[in-house]
Amino acid sequence: MDHNKDTYPEKPLLTPEKSKKRIPVLWIILVIVLAGAIGYLWFTYSDLKQQSAEEKAELERQKVQLEDELKDIYSQYDSLKTENDTMNLKLQAEQARIEKLLKINANNVYKIRMYEKELGTIRKVLKSYVVQIDSLNLANQELRAENLEVRQELRRVESEKQELTEVRNELSSKVEMASVLSAKNIVIASLNKRSKEINKTIKVEKLRICFTLRENPILEPGPKIIYLRVVRPDDVILTSGVNFFDFQGEQIVFTASREVSYENVDVDMCIFWNNDGQLVPGTYQVHLYADRREIGSSSFGLR
Repeated sequence: MDHNKDTYPEKPLLTPEKSKKRIPVLWIILVIVLAGAIGYLWFTYSDLKQQSAEEKAELERQKVQLEDELKDIYSQYDSLKTENDTMNLKLQAEQARIEKLLKINANNVYKIRMYEKELGTIRKVLKSYVVQIDSLNLANQELRAENLEVRQELRRVESEKQELTEVRNELSSKVEMASVLSAKNIVIASLNKRSKEINKTIKVEKLRICFTLRENPILEPGPKIIYLRVVRPDDVILTSGVNFFDFQGEQIVFTASREVSYENVDVDMCIFWNNDGQLVPGTYQVHLYADRREIGSSSFGLR
């Protein structure tokens, strides 16, 4: 037993005084460690807080930039309005899409990325519409050019048609005028009982109106009735009995008439009227008619 005691000496026990000295040292170490941990956490928190503020500011900057781009594209859609109703409806739909997107409060990274994605899609759509509208405008310009050319051609054709109509009417008028009988060399004589010319009213027994029907190769040959109207100074028509003929759709009184065979050459003829006391002093008007038209006129006087 004694041998064992010599080999392993017993360790001295801490005295209360020594134990009291070691406790403050542990507290100091713990306080230092705790202070270090708090400092580290504070530094980390401050750094994270600073990073959060910078990220928030960056997100806000990106949001404003994206909103400005969207507003700019919105304005561009306004400038792309065309005459094509279908395309205008598509443009309005894209503007409504932008309005809906601008109402989103993009306050985090996810929403900002969604903003960017939508903006990219809207840009592509805008480019596509610009190309389509350019094509439509080009097509419209070509159509306008074609329409202008067509209108000019129509005006030219209409002008030519009008000119042809005028020429045709003029020719028709000339043909119509040329196809009418006309009288020339109208000579009026007032005769007494012995067929001598006299101009005293009381001695006139008859009137003789001689004239020549002009040659006209256009007229259809055949019998023609020539009507004579002698108008007194007081506008009374000299007549024997009830004599009427058709003149331009009206029935008018005539003095005397005669039928003649017309063969497209000059024809000399005379028409007589026997006085039965209707003559008065003054100037008389003489008119000749055929085919519902007046073909000649003259005048004479009696004392």
